[in-house]
Amino acid sequence: MGCWPAARRADRTEENVISTITDVARAAGVSVATVSRALRGLDRVSPETRQRVLEVAEELHYVASPTATSLASGRTRVVAVVAPFLTRWFFATLVSAIEKELRSHGHHAILFDLEDDSYDQRLPLTQNMLWKRVDGVITLNVPMEQEEVDLVDRLGLPLVAIGSAVPGRACVRIDDGATMRTAVEHLISLGHRRIGYIGDVPRNVAHVQTPQDRLTAFRATMAEAGLEVVEDWILGSDWTAEAAARDSAILLSHAERPTAVVAASDEMAIGVRESARKGGLRVPEDLSVIGIDDYVLSGVLGLTTVRQDVAAQGREAAVLLLRALTGEEPALEQVVMPTELVVRESTGPVPVS
Repeated sequence: MGCWPAARRADRTEENVISTITDVARAAGVSVATVSRALRGLDRVSPETRQRVLEVAEELHYVASPTATSLASGRTRVVAVVAPFLTRWFFATLVSAIEKELRSHGHHAILFDLEDDSYDQRLPLTQNMLWKRVDGVITLNVPMEQEEVDLVDRLGLPLVAIGSAVPGRACVRIDDGATMRTAVEHLISLGHRRIGYIGDVPRNVAHVQTPQDRLTAFRATMAEAGLEVVEDWILGSDWTAEAAARDSAILLSHAERPTAVVAASDEMAIGVRESARKGGLRVPEDLSVIGIDDYVLSGVLGLTTVRQDVAAQGREAAVLLLRALTGEEPALEQVVMPTELVVRESTGPVPVS
């Protein structure tokens, strides 16, 4: 009783015979149900029995069928990751971190890109995307419609949000208001009083909350410092470097222009800096530029920014969802991740008139 003879195990391996759960149970001297519980890490299996089952399963090269495991447990071990865009650095970084964290715990991610043909709308989250396909949901800066929240509730799926909060759900985010305040106050500390802003978006844009929060904080910080917000210096953009370069070109060509620009993201800050360069302005001697994020190229380009650890947010969200799935801790938790000012070469003292 116990293990198959070594010669027989070798024969099975050499013949490339596929072992079944029944083979494992017979070799370990236990029932099929016990093997199933042991391999799934469930209770009611002694440590000695579990170890014996694991050793036999490894010797027989037994691999559990994911489909069968899902049917037996009602779990898919798959998590839906829902994003308004997947082509942007911010979202790609989150997805990579989430997938790695989930994978380390035996789960995987399925990606749902809600991007539509236009920047100012997105596709809806539907039942066909989620039903019997996933165990939980992580949203990436997606303001959820009530119908979508109701759908997730109806399917009994735990949800963790990153960025845009979903009422009554766990959320991982930065303090966008405090982050923007740090950026503006850095420029003010350098003597700048004529400060522009880029990153305004239409109110129906797919990920509107972050742009709104950052612009609101810009206005508030300027007001608290007694500085005028020139409305013509508040620029809209679709949050790409290309668009920001185009959208800032006219403003930077005027004699009456800001001495510094706050961009709501590093990618836009890079666009503004390139637009300034093409217009004959020196950065930072003629124009200071600061962004938010610490984009992958920001260090190479010498961009001053307020850094957020995007990958850490993805990992934290994955951990919270895994806890909700195992019932270890309450699913409702608000995690505010820190940000920090990183001063590089793109900001300097206000130009002397």
